[in-house]
Amino acid sequence: MSFDALSEVNWLAIIVGTVAWFALGGIWYAPPVFGKAWMRSTGIDPSAEGQRPGASIYLFPLIAYFVATIALAMLAAATGSETFGEGIVLGLVVGVGLAVTLYAVESVFGRRPQPGTWFLLTSAYQLIGILIATVVVTVWD
Repeated sequence: MSFDALSEVNWLAIIVGTVAWFALGGIWYAPPVFGKAWMRSTGIDPSAEGQRPGASIYLFPLIAYFVATIALAMLAAATGSETFGEGIVLGLVVGVGLAVTLYAVESVFGRRPQPGTWFLLTSAYQLIGILIATVVVTVWD
């Protein structure tokens, strides 16, 4: 694999995959869905002084998901993944092999009030987001 894989990626698919992953987060972390449970698991109290999020809480993940989706597109191109099934397999390899395992380690050492809840909510979100982004960049010609 080389950076030549960048010439083989579909930039529109990368943008769509990024936005889909980010939009999933907007739904996932909304208070009526998992937002309240996630905040409890981290010890965040949004009503407390100084704990209201700024704009960077939205901008940073968007940029990070863009970079990650580029990497997923490069992996899809380098592995010759083109079908929905191949996108699912690649997404599971990356999602479980990297995201879920790294969040498991972080949950052990992160000193959160509810590490198990934090791990389940965060790793499931990232796994689903990776699957969506990977399928988009894999099947979109």
